[in-house]
Amino acid sequence: MPASGDLRGVDGAQLPDSQVRVFAMPPRENADPAEIVQGFLESLTSDDPQFEMARKYLTEKASEEWRPEVSTSVLADGPHTTAQRPGDDGARTYTLTGTRIATVDVQHAYKPASGTYSQPVHLVQDPASGNQWRIDRPPRGVVLGESDFLRIYRPVNKYYFAADDTHGQGQERLVADPVYVRQRVDPVTQTVRLLMEGPTQWLAPVVRSEFPSGIRLDTSAESLAPDSNNILEVPLEPAGDAIGQPQCTKMAAQLIFTLQDWAANGIEEVEVQRSDGSPLCRLTADRAETVAPHRTRGNPDYQYFLDDKKRLVRLPGISTGADPEPAPGPLGTTEKPFGSVAVSREEDQAAGVSLNGRELYVGALAAGTALGEPVLTSRAKNVKDGLTAPSWDGRGDLWVADRNPGDSGLYLLRQGSGTPVPVQTPGLAGGRIEAVRVAADGVRIALLVEREGSRTLRIGRVEREAPGSAGVSAGSADHPTGTVRVAELRSAAPQLEEVTAMSWAGGSRLVVVGRESGGVQQIRYVHTDGSTPEGGALPGLTGVQEIAASDDERLPLVAHSDDGIVRLPPGEPWRTVLKTGTSPVYPG
Repeated sequence: MPASGDLRGVDGAQLPDSQVRVFAMPPRENADPAEIVQGFLESLTSDDPQFEMARKYLTEKASEEWRPEVSTSVLADGPHTTAQRPGDDGARTYTLTGTRIATVDVQHAYKPASGTYSQPVHLVQDPASGNQWRIDRPPRGVVLGESDFLRIYRPVNKYYFAADDTHGQGQERLVADPVYVRQRVDPVTQTVRLLMEGPTQWLAPVVRSEFPSGIRLDTSAESLAPDSNNILEVPLEPAGDAIGQPQCTKMAAQLIFTLQDWAANGIEEVEVQRSDGSPLCRLTADRAETVAPHRTRGNPDYQYFLDDKKRLVRLPGISTGADPEPAPGPLGTTEKPFGSVAVSREEDQAAGVSLNGRELYVGALAAGTALGEPVLTSRAKNVKDGLTAPSWDGRGDLWVADRNPGDSGLYLLRQGSGTPVPVQTPGLAGGRIEAVRVAADGVRIALLVEREGSRTLRIGRVEREAPGSAGVSAGSADHPTGTVRVAELRSAAPQLEEVTAMSWAGGSRLVVVGRESGGVQQIRYVHTDGSTPEGGALPGLTGVQEIAASDDERLPLVAHSDDGIVRLPPGEPWRTVLKTGTSPVYPG
């Protein structure tokens, strides 16, 4: 029991229980209009696959026209009903109201929302049902309270290939595309169909699917489920017969990674079949990692940070008792002190920003190598207006932002060297980038943006246009290597008024440090679509300034706090590694 703190009322409806199943009931004989509206709303919270029971509250015509799949409106505490004055024709109208939290669109993509929800529900005495009250104009789509939404829906990552992969090394990067599915309504089949339909609208410009356009499950596949050996068979319609082996193998890899959470031990093998049941291709989970690893590389070998001498040091990835050791190479010496660092995902290079925030250096993580000249220099007069901490993507490119007033901007250094490429950020308008973290796939970027004294977390889509493509002349003086821009920035932590630190923590998840309006600092996980995973809150920590996470959930979080450099191993409390130290990072 807490010994201090404020008291808060708790509504039982706000406590979702994932084990509870709701079964809808048909309308009662001679039910009044208020009862019909309430029964309809309750039926929307059931596990009825096609909402057949909800349709019993509608007139026949309204049932034919109602499309529950077009959208789901999520309200803070469910819809409230208010009766309007009866019409001259004896019909009844009720208004559904509530506070918007989010919407889930026809692609099952989640999008945070705000403001007031208000939708009319119109009822008539329906001759076709014996003059019983029925709804002839229902609300658009489905409307639910937040607790029901969390009980009914589950987040799933679909996986697609990065569209700009041109390195041809046999392993292509996969990009997570989060959606929400009804977890008790044939979730495996739902997920496979969504994967085949293609990426969500926001991600589509930067990814591609190996599933041909228009491909569908064979009509015989009413319900997909892995067998006792976690092997899943996926039959395609006849149009799939012409798919070649290499393409089929990549399709199977997309299936394996997308469905990894729908079996107790993950999907062990996928068999893509022709409509007659004969196999097109088979792929095991182990082989899928060689076809298209859903992480850029394996587990990082080390965690890195700056010690009290402002040099780069490291700890083994899963070590709990080892002492930090200087990293090999020039950043691990006292030759040049640094204020922030980043280590490449291959752990063969490191980038560091000087203490004054003006110079960005790149050096090899190898003994006997020299540091060289800065690869980027800011004209900032103080460190707070200088360069942000850098970040590496899975392509080997280095990203950093210059906060210098009047000359701020985001920059990309291909392979960590060469001429810095200015990155277009059309969605920033009046905001300044305070922190940069690029996803391993290189097509999504997280930015802390300061605007009017408040810092918010934004996720953008990285679009690269090669020289010679439309609008970019090959070898032009302005863009010798093509243009790069961050498009459609969207909020990833709308519930937090102030975000002070963040790090990628998986395919579509980040760990953030921030506070709600009037609240205290907290650490939590958020999804890139702006939703908060169940159980996303983490143990508190005092004065967190920086935080780092790995794509591998088995590795501990690392943070710079008032207690120094600390780590949070899975299932354990925070532990101090070093009393002095800054800039904790995993590769990336």
